[in-house]
Amino acid sequence: MTSLTLPYRATATEACAWLAQQTGTPWTLARLLEQGGLPFIWLDYSAAWAELFHDGVTRYAAPVVFIEDKQHLAAGAGDVWLRFTRDSGNLPIELKGQGLRVPLDGLHFQERDLLRLLKELQHPQPVDTAADKAPVVLPSALKGLGREQILIAFAGVGKVDLDQGMASGVGIFGDDGARVRKNSRGGKNSHLWHPVTLAFGLHDVHRVPMAHLKKAFATQPLLRDWKADWLESLRLLGE
Repeated sequence: MTSLTLPYRATATEACAWLAQQTGTPWTLARLLEQGGLPFIWLDYSAAWAELFHDGVTRYAAPVVFIEDKQHLAAGAGDVWLRFTRDSGNLPIELKGQGLRVPLDGLHFQERDLLRLLKELQHPQPVDTAADKAPVVLPSALKGLGREQILIAFAGVGKVDLDQGMASGVGIFGDDGARVRKNSRGGKNSHLWHPVTLAFGLHDVHRVPMAHLKKAFATQPLLRDWKADWLESLRLLGE
């Protein structure tokens, strides 16, 4: 079999084909993301997305770091949806409106990241299984919190009127923001909101101090199941 060459910037198809040859197992984009592969979107400067470019930068690889943007990719939606990322100055940023959508063929993986991933797969670190005896519900498997729970969990974090915002269902409080689904019971009080998405929206849109949000996730029992998701998002965004 001819050995595949790994490009410096590999498409998702090229990355999966190379990993499949190296490991002898099938690879999909969903598996690549699950294993920690970091995708980028290469963007040319445009006035519409000028906030991503600094200091004369005209072409920039924007990382797909937000957990829900990665989940959109893993679901096989057929495009890339970028709502939160880092700008060319490595600062976390929420894109305006509903974010940026580009075709899937605009997605790339860096050669060095794929080589590091392969090394980790070939030489895994020992895992302490003693701490993992109890079953764990991953934050991404959870749906959200109801209105009353959100009001309790984020009480006092800022001056924004959370109750009014959730009632309006506009912006970060709506279906294109943190509202993820309706409860099966139906009715006006059946909406659920994803607390991690909401927290980043409160910070970026309503200027709620990040320190207040970090304290909420550190101390509020209602946010305990989302703490790992929150910390991972902070790490990826460099916070």
